[in-house]
Amino acid sequence: MSQLIVTAGPFTFEAKLELENAPKTCAAFLRHMPFTSKIVHVRWSGEGVWMPLGDLDFGVGYENHTSYPAPGQIILYPGGISETEILLAYGGVHFASKMGQLAGNHFITLTSGLENLYTLGRKTLWEGAQDIRFEMV
Repeated sequence: MSQLIVTAGPFTFEAKLELENAPKTCAAFLRHMPFTSKIVHVRWSGEGVWMPLGDLDFGVGYENHTSYPAPGQIILYPGGISETEILLAYGGVHFASKMGQLAGNHFITLTSGLENLYTLGRKTLWEGAQDIRFEMV
């Protein structure tokens, strides 16, 4: 029950939920499955794409949180000083908003298709918003 397929733009990635390290975040996200959104390029954080989710409340606090997700790691910022969001790192990221540094819960890791990750990020930067869909295998 921890395997996902993530379809972002024209690319498909296999992924795993980080159930051991972020059980509450994973459980909250699973309640929204399948999850669809749009990714746009980050503004302050470096090489990442994000899903702005406004005031969507996943009902979780911090767990397994980081400001520096590695490429292929997906983090959930549960809201607070900035809006709720999900971020996917494709390169170097220092997670931040106009309010300053943030930390998000690392709850998904991409496990295949990583050779397309940088291309997805650059496509989003230069061509604009891309569809994204998370579904269970």
